[in-house]
Amino acid sequence: MVQTYGTDRSSSRHQKTSIRDSSEECYELTPESTVATKESPQMREASFEAASYSVLMSVYAKESSENLRSCLDGIIGQTVPPEEICIVKDGLLTREIEKVLSEYDSANAGLFSFVSYPENRGLWHALRIGLPLCRNELVMRMDTDDLCVPDRAEKELAVLADHPEISCVGSLVTEFVGDMTHPVSIVELPEKQQEILRFGKWRCPFRHPTLVFRKSAVIAAGNYQKMPFFEDYDLFIRMAATGFEFYNIQESLVWIRASDDFFARRGSVAYLRKMLHFRRTCLKRGDLSAFGFVASTLPHAVVCLMPNTLRKWVYEKLLRAPAVRQDQD
Repeated sequence: MVQTYGTDRSSSRHQKTSIRDSSEECYELTPESTVATKESPQMREASFEAASYSVLMSVYAKESSENLRSCLDGIIGQTVPPEEICIVKDGLLTREIEKVLSEYDSANAGLFSFVSYPENRGLWHALRIGLPLCRNELVMRMDTDDLCVPDRAEKELAVLADHPEISCVGSLVTEFVGDMTHPVSIVELPEKQQEILRFGKWRCPFRHPTLVFRKSAVIAAGNYQKMPFFEDYDLFIRMAATGFEFYNIQESLVWIRASDDFFARRGSVAYLRKMLHFRRTCLKRGDLSAFGFVASTLPHAVVCLMPNTLRKWVYEKLLRAPAVRQDQD
């Protein structure tokens, strides 16, 4: 029951293609003048010509409409703007979220394409469905509650243009509370291939929303698969096993919201079970040795079982670098 639709670049008329019949309710809404557009003064000219790229996102009913607006404004305002923003509606959405999507779609003819189905299936499923439908070979991932700096795409696309051997590029991230004037910490990650592969034996060497990758490489590695909470780590391991190369720009290009709930989700029983399932899958596939399984699983399990206050301290003090507030520069 999946439905895809977008806007024809030569008109504002929606072109719908039904993959299977869908009973999902649609709302017809009037666009508002406050929506950022591709022609708005927020846009800056690209300093170089880059290949077209798609942005792949998933949205679900619990997302904040204001966070979604901020995210979309940041994407549309890139110095190298996307040719497509492909949004997978992971289940039925609230009227507020549908209203935001309708406004931005109407204000940016031909930019958005949508995939929808009536039941929430999780991020891995949304991305598995959405990726093959992206129009471009280069695909930028983004989460609907995060923010990116204006030249994020420009810098990541430059790496892929200059290094055709690299299939996936990410960056460091800054975690923040409220807005970008309140950074909490910086997630430092390895830069080059061999460092990334070594780091990846113990922890995921990327932050998923920072990635730009070649679609054909991800498809060749098996696309996203059912591995809730660990779909990005699982994808990395399969891409590494297939022989693809990676790179992390040593600069924070994406800002991720951090809260007590952010850390609490990493301590639930459900999270622990999914982590164990992921590690066992890696062991069965031969991605981990028996020693590697024990050495990587035990510390993670201990952190999962900690009280949330202690777990937050471990993440912020031991697994992160301190961030400098903008008003302290």
